[in-house]
Parts: sequence; C-alpha cells; structure tokens
Amino acid sequence: MDSPLIIEEEDEEALATLVPVPPRRKTHSYSLQFDQKPHHQIRKHSLDEVPRSATLASEAVYFDSSDDEFSTGGNITENPADETNGVAEDYIIVNPPPNVGVGDDDTEPLPEFIGAGGGAGIFKVPVRAAVHPGRPPCLELRPHPLRETQTGKFLRNIACTETQLWAGQENGVRFWNLEDAYEAGCGIGGQVRRGDEDTAPFHESVTTSPTMCLVADQSNKLLWSGHKDGKIRAWKMDQSSVSDDDDSNPFKERISWLAHRGPVNSIVISSYGDMWSCSEGGVIKIWPWDTLEKSLLLKPEEKHMAALLVERSAIDLRSQVTVNGTCSISSSEVKFLLADSVRAKVWAVQSLSFSIWDARSKDLLKVLNVEGQVENRGDMPPIQDQQVDDEMKLKFFSASKREKPQGFLQRSRNAIMGAAGAVRRVATRSAGAFSEDTRKTEAIVLAVDGTIWTGSISGLIVQWDGNGNRLRDVNHHHRPVLCFCTFGDRIYVGYASGYIQVLDSDGKLISSWVSHNEPVIKLAAGGGFIFSLATHGGVRGWYVTSPGPLDNIIRTELSQKETLYARQDNVRILIGTWNVGQGRASHDALMSWLGSVTSDVGIVAVGLQEVEMGAGFLAMSAAKETVGLEGSAVGQWWIDAIGKALDEKNTFERMGSRQLAGLLISLWARKDIRTHVGDLDVAAVPCGFGRAIGNKGGVGLRIRVYDRIMCFVNCHLAAHLEAVNRRNADFNHIFRLMVFSRGQNLSNAAAAGVSTSAYTTKSNTIPSTGAEEIKSDLAAADMVAFFGDFNYRLFGITYDEARDFISQRSFDWLRERDQLRAEMKVGKVFQGMREALITFPPTYKFERNRSGLGGYDSGEKKRIPAWCDRVIYRDTQSSPFSESNLQCPVVSSVIMYEACMDVTESDHKPVRCKFHATIAHVDKSVRRQELGKIIRSNEKILSIFEDLRFVPETFVSTNNIVLQSQDTVILTITNNSPTSKAIFNILCSGQAVVKDDGEDPDYNPRGSFGLPRWLEVSPAAGIINPEGSVDVKVHQEDFHSMEECVDGIPQNWWCEDTRDKEAILTVNIRGSCSTTLTSHSIKVRHCFSARVCLLENRPTNLTKNLGGSRRYPTDITRNGSTRPRTEDSVRRGKSR
Repeated sequence: MDSPLIIEEEDEEALATLVPVPPRRKTHSYSLQFDQKPHHQIRKHSLDEVPRSATLASEAVYFDSSDDEFSTGGNITENPADETNGVAEDYIIVNPPPNVGVGDDDTEPLPEFIGAGGGAGIFKVPVRAAVHPGRPPCLELRPHPLRETQTGKFLRNIACTETQLWAGQENGVRFWNLEDAYEAGCGIGGQVRRGDEDTAPFHESVTTSPTMCLVADQSNKLLWSGHKDGKIRAWKMDQSSVSDDDDSNPFKERISWLAHRGPVNSIVISSYGDMWSCSEGGVIKIWPWDTLEKSLLLKPEEKHMAALLVERSAIDLRSQVTVNGTCSISSSEVKFLLADSVRAKVWAVQSLSFSIWDARSKDLLKVLNVEGQVENRGDMPPIQDQQVDDEMKLKFFSASKREKPQGFLQRSRNAIMGAAGAVRRVATRSAGAFSEDTRKTEAIVLAVDGTIWTGSISGLIVQWDGNGNRLRDVNHHHRPVLCFCTFGDRIYVGYASGYIQVLDSDGKLISSWVSHNEPVIKLAAGGGFIFSLATHGGVRGWYVTSPGPLDNIIRTELSQKETLYARQDNVRILIGTWNVGQGRASHDALMSWLGSVTSDVGIVAVGLQEVEMGAGFLAMSAAKETVGLEGSAVGQWWIDAIGKALDEKNTFERMGSRQLAGLLISLWARKDIRTHVGDLDVAAVPCGFGRAIGNKGGVGLRIRVYDRIMCFVNCHLAAHLEAVNRRNADFNHIFRLMVFSRGQNLSNAAAAGVSTSAYTTKSNTIPSTGAEEIKSDLAAADMVAFFGDFNYRLFGITYDEARDFISQRSFDWLRERDQLRAEMKVGKVFQGMREALITFPPTYKFERNRSGLGGYDSGEKKRIPAWCDRVIYRDTQSSPFSESNLQCPVVSSVIMYEACMDVTESDHKPVRCKFHATIAHVDKSVRRQELGKIIRSNEKILSIFEDLRFVPETFVSTNNIVLQSQDTVILTITNNSPTSKAIFNILCSGQAVVKDDGEDPDYNPRGSFGLPRWLEVSPAAGIINPEGSVDVKVHQEDFHSMEECVDGIPQNWWCEDTRDKEAILTVNIRGSCSTTLTSHSIKVRHCFSARVCLLENRPTNLTKNLGGSRRYPTDITRNGSTRPRTEDSVRRGKSR
C-alpha cells in the first residue's frame, strides 16, 4: 500500500515536464470538480411510433441484460447537483428483518450501510423489464450463446429465403425452417451441444472448413457456400433426408470443388446465372452456369468428376485484364462482390477501390476509388512496411553528470515517468502510422431503385448510381458500417456498435435501435423478418413492420405472460481482497483465507494488490500493456496457488484473470454451474503517475451469470491520510472509464498511458452526428462489486487511541472516524453502493509474521490502524429488501464479512466477503413459444399482417414478344394504384430451345433465375410511382457459344447457335413494404430465321407457377377487375 513510488504534491511541478498530470485542484472536493463538465445532449433513436409505458416515461431506460444488452447502458450525464448536492441525507443503515434467512441454510444477512448519491446519473440503478422497453420486440431464433461454448463454431454469416434461414459457421452450415421458428429448444439436457440449448430447431451439415460467405439460389433450390480452404460447396435446400425426429445425422453437400488457393471471400450469381467468386490477390473467377448445371446432374458418387468438370471451366478475370504483365485492377484482396441485377453488372469491392464488370460479356467497364475518381493505372506493387521508429526501444531517463545527485525515490520516479512518456510517444506514433484507413469499404448493397450503397469504417454511407458516379453521402452514426440488407424501399444498416438503422431510399433516417450488445456482422431479409447476426453468434428476427403498432401489441401481450417464462436461481459469491506487499503466501494461509469457506460457493473472485512493484517492473509493465501483453510470472504463481487452495481441478474451473502492474484479479466458477457462467471480459484503468502507470488503479472482470451481468473490480487507490480527494477521484476515474473487452487491445493501450480516448470510443453507441456521449459499462451491470486496498484511513484519532478502541473492540466508535464512510455519507464516492457493517479489526498496518492485535505497526512512523481493505457493492435493488423478479433481477445480501487475522505474510490482513444472490432470468425457449402463440392468435396482429399482403395493381403491355436479330421491344409496366409505389423485378423463370418436331419445349431455369445470354432486359428492377409507368427494353443480342472452357480458355469461340429459343420472363410486383408478391408472365421467343413465329398462349412444360398467360389465374375480385394470385411470404410459425 505505502509503496515508495508516490507522487508527492511538491513533485508535481517537476514531473509536469515529463508527462501530463492532472491540474491542481481547488480546496473543495476533488470529486465535485471532476463532475463539473459540460453536458452534451444526446440524440435519441427514432422510436416515436412506439409509445413508452407510463412507468418508464420519466426514467432513464437501460437495456435488459437478460436480452444481452449491457454495453450501452448508463449514460454519463454530468450533473453535479444531482450527484453531490442535496443528497447528503439519503445514506441509510439497514438491518435485515428478524429471523429471515437466505438460502437453503437460512443464513441471516448482515446489516448494511448504503451510501448517498445513488439516485442519479451513472450511479442510478439500471431499469430492467420483462420485455425490452427501448427497442422493437424480436424473435430470438438463436439466443446469445456463451462465448466459451462457441470456440471453433462461431456463426459468420447468414442468408435467407422466404422459408429458410441459413447460417455459415466455422465448422459448416446450418439452417432453420421458418415454420419452426417459434418452437422450443432442446434445453440444457438436450442432444444439441452447449450454446444451442435454447435455439429454435435447426439442422446442421457435416463438418467443413470455416464458411466465409453464402448465397441462395432459389431457382435451383441450392445454397452455395464459400469456405476458408478455398472450396465452394452446394447444399440442397430441400433436405428430405433430414428427419425431424433425428437431427443427429448431418446432411452433406451436393457438390464441391477447389475454387481458390486462398479463402473464398464472396460469391454472387450474376444476372445471367453465372457464379462469380473472389479471393486474395485481387483474384475474381467466373464459373459458367452451363458447367455447374452439368455437374449437378451427375450422381453423388461422381462428385470427383463433377469437381474436375467445374474446376476446368473457370474464367480468371484477372488474367483477362492483364496485358504485358500490367493488370488493370489492384492486387489487393477482393472483399465483396455485388450483382447489379438492374443493369446486369457485377461490382468487385477492394478496400479502397471498386471495379465494375459487364455480367454478360465479362468485360471490365470501370475502375474507381472510394472517392469516385476513375483510375486507369497498372497494378502497383504493395507498399513496403514502414520501419519501426527507433523510439520503440524504451529510453529511461538518467541523471546527468552535471546534475545534482538525486535520491533513490527521485531516480525511481524519473525512470518510471520517462518510460511512460516514451511508451506513450511510441504507441501514439505507431497508431498513426499503422491505423486502419477509415475510408475502407466494409459493406455494399443494391437498393430497389437501382442505386448502390456502400458503408465504411468511419460510418460514412455513400450512394452510387449504376455507372459508379457518387450521388450523396450520409452519416448517421460514427461507428463502422459492417453490413446492409434491403426490404422493399427500406435500407437496413448494421453497425459495429450493435445498432441497426433503417433508412429510406434517399438515405434519411427512419428509425434506429440497439439490436445486440456486440457488432452486427450480417443482415438478411426473408419470411417477414429482418434477421441480424452478432459476433457472439446470436440471431434475432425483427418484424418488417417495426417500429410500429405491432411492437406495442407484442410488448404488452408478452409482458402479461411473464410468469410463464420467468425463472429464478440462487448463487453464492465469495470475494477476497489482499494487499500482499510483494510477498508470497503459504498454502495454509490461502486455505484459511479462501479454501475453508467455499463449500457452498458458486463463484470466487479474488483481487490482489502489490503483487509486484518497483520502478523497473512498473515501467516494463507499461511497455507490455502498450503492445497488448499483460501478466507476470509472479502473478501466475499467485493464480496457481489460489487455484490449488480452491481445488480447481475437481471443484472449480478457472474462468480468467487480468493483471495491471501490481494489481491482479482472477475468477473461478464451480463446475456444477459452469453451463450458466461465461462471456468473461476484462478491463484495466491506471490511476498512478498522471493516470499512466498501474501502481494505482483498477482491474476488472465482467461475466454473465444466469444471463445477468456481474462486474468485479479490484482497486488500489491513492495512499496517505490526507489524500481523500485523490482517492475519490481515482474511484470516479475508474467507474467512468472502465471499458471491458475480450482481449488485450484498446484497454491495454490506454492502460499504458497512450490515450484515454480508447475507453470512450469503444462504448459510444448513440447515433449522433455531433459529439457522442460516453457510456459506462459498470453503470449498466446488474451487480457491481468493488474491492481492494481503498486506502481510506481513520481521522481525528491518534495511534494510541485507535489501539485502545481496537483492544476493546469498540468498532462502532471507530466506524464514525472512517474516512470512507464519511465520504459515502455525503455522496462523494461509491454513490448508492452498500457495505456490510464492519465487525472486524482494522486490517492495516501490521508487522509481518506477527500474529494477533499486538502486531500493529509499532515502528517509528506508528501508522494509525485503518480499514483500508474493503468490499463494496450494488445490485438492482432500488430500495432495501426488494423481491427478485425480471424488473429487479439481482437481489444480493452479505452473509459473511470478515478479516483473516491469523494470516501474517503481509502488512495487510486479507478480507473475505460472501454474498447470497438471487437471480431472476428468462427461459428464452419458453418465451419464444409464447411469442409464437401471440403472433398466431392475436386478431390485431393478424390484421396487421393481412395489411402487409397488399400489392399495388399493375398492368403489362404484352405477354408475348418475338425478337429477331438485334431486335428491341419496349415492355411497359403500369402502376394503377393512385397512392402506393410498386416495386418490380424481372426474372427468367425458364429457357428452352424450340424443337423442330413441334413438341413442347422443356423450360429450365438458370442460376437464380438468370437471363439467357441472347437476351438483355434493362432495367430489370426498379420502382414505379403511383399511377406511373416504366419502359423496359427487351433486346436480342447475338451471342457466340462459350460453353466449353478448358483451364479457363474458351473453346469453340465462334460456334454460333442458330436454333430458335424461348424464355419465360416473370415480372414480380411488390408494394413498398409488402410481404407478398404478384407476377406477370411473358413469353419471349428469339427466331434466328426470318420465318414468322406464332406463339402459343401458354407453354405447357413449365415448373409450378410459371404460366404463360399475362397474369396468373385470379383468386380475388375487386371492383370488377382481376388481381394476380399472390404468394404469402409472411411466415408466422405453424403448429406441428
């Protein structure tokens, strides 16, 4: 605690020339000064259509941790009046009701002291609810799995049809039938592996290499997947071999082949049915549909032959645009491909450039950079890595020979501060040199109006026309854009902050909400849902009507069923804290402290201070933190020793740890509750030496227990009797700036003193074009426990008086002299938090290896004994003795709070505190079932879904088209609706060669209903305004067969096909937010000869719903007119 490395006030001026230090404060409270910052008004997300309940209207709404939301709660609102003024009287001492015990053994809780200031700002208890009040209700298709269960199995991407959702994972693919989306999961004792106990029923493939991308081919009922091993695989959507009663038999791919040497980053199917894929090194390949079709006709036992057939047909576009060794496109990795079905083009996306290709001729049309500037250049060699600056070698300040000799303390300070300054400069310079370019494109999508939208790391969203001209920029949220999807005329944007935003076709923000507590990496539309996938593997389905009236209906109905899906569990938590004074402990000491009281404990959190100190160690620790390293051999020894005392091989499992210089925190969970404990994150905040070095500060662990978030923070605050304000400020600094992450990245850089901005940027998740407000991870947790060497002393008392009171065990009087209690009474520190009444002697300062109360420091300094080592906490109770429920999910009480006075290995005594926590949580499988019942039975909801089936009435100018060489016919599509827009999309349902014997032709679709090569349709998709029309050009273009390719070289290049051909065009019509469609069918014949072609009214050998009449048979009559038969795409879940 009293280490020699302390910055005294007289040293601040000298040290200011080395590294920045906090400015000198006025005489009043340091914490009050810390709170006096300008407050920035935040922009609320657009849920105006969803009224809040009256009970929540006036309160700050925090995210429901059982729904995974904890990273964005707790707005830091700087309001000193609320946090410190006028709250001096709201501290209380509470005694539990008599004869009331907790747990199976009816242990009586201890009396507690509750500090003032807990009713406002970030110290206010977070609001919880059975159903999240601040976002639209959703379908939890796959609830957030614990991260530890997903090693090697994380979901990477999703693709959706109207009846299925497919997901690519690190070991294969899986799919859900949407009609089973509301069914129950298998539960903890089910046959599925951990992490999927509450997941809706799904089917899984055989194990493969990690899946990188997916694309659905609905015309052939295939799902294509690209993999890290360079292979492309095809999976049948109709897995008839998969039995609903036996999911243990994984399904196999239909065909597969080696497409690339590196990972397959993206796959698309062009307007002409060909498959395009991309990989590293700027490689783009085309796999002609004709060859894919032939390979699919081979028997499963001929897979090897099918793979060879496809591999030999590849067309390497990079080689085609390379002349004399100079390539027209960059050699950087092609990250994404986009099929522009409106104009029959394909966009290839590299980090800072785009290339646009003709889908039919496969010609390169344009290369442009992210700024929209056309680039006509040869391939540039990769930029050589910059040399690391000489300052990467840490420099330590040393005294000049001409300077006055300095003492050991001053030399130690100079060494540490010099190291910290060098580390800061190097890290800042390195970050500037190697930081990622924020202009990099991370997502791309085609809107229904034919424009292209791209998103970048900076959050900038750019709209392009089909020719690569930049139209407009929008930026509604300064976090990386990771994914897009479209539904109707809406554009959905997924961000790294977990936000989903909904934009209109002009880029204006319609609505926004937090969908997950981790980045949204993929979005997919289908079945009446927008599905979102987060990095943790959770999948949620958002109704396409949200936000809207449907949300309030579901929220109200589901809240009323709370008793059906609410569950409750109890767990006991042991917290131990000890300032070990750079020493080590015997096994007997650790057993006395921890091992002897864990028989009924489920979670053990241990915090140590001064594990290792000294100028050299602190400087090296700061340097290691900068490059993402932490920990030490001594720290590992302590973790192993404590684990042995806890019998971790048989009883407990080590969950994780975090070390910052001399601070160490570690956590264990009992094996019998291990399935309910996980998602461990770590954090560190330095407070020593200008907020740069970890000799003082805090280290934290965050963990999910029964779907509730608990944070444990081990602190070592400023020393010395008079440094009360500095201790208060240290706590304030830690509470506000502690940001949890799973690895050593931003938090470590900040811990080394690089920049505190790393803390704020991670948790800024409120969309705003202005300054974004800081969030507190600790404020959003369901339970927070601070423990450690807080260093608060006894005041107004002498050493001899304190010894006398201790010998008489007069702790009531001593507690009134406790600095920490005095500061908590006036709301200056640990605002609103609780501590059990102290009934043990002060734990500081003792002479080592002297037992009993006679061991207090009797040396020259005679430091006054003090309760430096404490455990303070808060849960979700807004008032004492609340009942645990989904509105107050974590209710805790202290059943043990004592010091181990028989342990003598340090100048501090170890302290232990045992909690009994009752945790309310949601059975998400049952709640999903109840949601399904509401969706299927509520009349208001059914009426809303029925309204979504409306499709504007449209008319096409012809249903028969005859084309000869180079002919062009204009097809007019008219929207008869006076109020609604119509969205059209033209596909080719089938193509055939006209038989000479007059027999009916056999119509076969190409990939994704692609067009035949001899036919051009433009535009093939778009929006028709009310009572408007659009002219579509249908053109015949001569095409020379290129079906046979060997090693990418076309054979029979001039083999002209002179046969007459037919194609069936299907014009699909939807409304701007329709879940159904209507279709018009048009027969197009290409007559190679000049003879007159007579078209029949209806081709006979078409697949289902491909009739050749102008419209489908009618099933609804309205005002004497006919309306095409519709196909309902709203999947509300059916009973089995």
